[in-house]
Amino acid sequence: MSTPSENRAPRIVLAGAVNSSRLTFEALLRHKAPLLGVLGLSPEPGRRASGYVDLVELAGSEGVPAVHFENINDTSVAQQVAEWDPEVLMVVGLSQMVRQPLLDAPRRACVGYHPTALPRGRGRAPIAWLTLDGTDGTDATDGTNGTDGAATFFVMTPEADAGGVLVQEPFEVPGGAYAADVVAVQSEAITRALDRWLPRMLEGWWDPVPQDENLATWNGRRGPADGWIDWSRSAEEILGIVRTASKPHPGAYTYSGGEKLVVWRASLETDWPIRGAVGRVLVDDEHRGLLVQAGDGLIWLSEFEGPTRPGVGSRLGFVVENELAKLSGRVAELEKRLEQLAEGQRDESVRPAA
Repeated sequence: MSTPSENRAPRIVLAGAVNSSRLTFEALLRHKAPLLGVLGLSPEPGRRASGYVDLVELAGSEGVPAVHFENINDTSVAQQVAEWDPEVLMVVGLSQMVRQPLLDAPRRACVGYHPTALPRGRGRAPIAWLTLDGTDGTDATDGTNGTDGAATFFVMTPEADAGGVLVQEPFEVPGGAYAADVVAVQSEAITRALDRWLPRMLEGWWDPVPQDENLATWNGRRGPADGWIDWSRSAEEILGIVRTASKPHPGAYTYSGGEKLVVWRASLETDWPIRGAVGRVLVDDEHRGLLVQAGDGLIWLSEFEGPTRPGVGSRLGFVVENELAKLSGRVAELEKRLEQLAEGQRDESVRPAA
């Protein structure tokens, strides 16, 4: 069992960009931690972060010194941390990898955050993957019930999400959860984790538990394009994409008449004895939305936005062969016009002078 270190209240600097960063900031204040300063992602790059929070503005309202940054690994950031001279640098809610020399800037360690039960689920887009895994009530990795959600604070190393675990608070992804639902239960777990761990750290306890590399799994990057709806897939698969890409993410999307249609919410239809061509809008209901034929099954698009509302009979998405045929026709027309222009120029060049 570890014992408290001589330094009973390590001085802390916090860096972050989203709601989990805000919750950590509030917990540090609540536990009267010696918070030396805050590093907040600048608003311009922050617009690309889902659920952006301006920590500098938040810190200013509490009288805590704070500065903006665009790249956490800029030399100016390491210099600012060195000037504050903390024992611990907490980097919470930031997708940028922290590298040397910033990892070496605090006297004791950098502390990171990840919303999975490390060593499982290391890597990118954890909220999206937790949402996707939870849409069918099973863990996509081993088929067991539930998903590996946990508010985990750990010691940062050059390898992503691989350092010793300081505290881990599990949370359950609700059945049929949307991304915002996962963010909500994660937020509650963050608060529980910090309220359990911060008092111990502020008393001087420092006892990170090494991760078992034999149990490690990784998730790859997800981006806006992963929200594209392929109507040939089953209604259940499409519903999973809608839930995963929903707010605070950019949304699932399809096309209607060449215009982008963003889908925020959907539900399955299992009782209506109706069918249609894949991607076709079959029903427009004032309360339930648009009923669309998937590759297998029917799905209601209950919340969506676009320039115009698709009508019954509209086909969502693109028929590749049709679009290629249209494009081929346009290319042929352009080639013909270019030939006509070239022929006109040749006629002009051989015309005798007046």
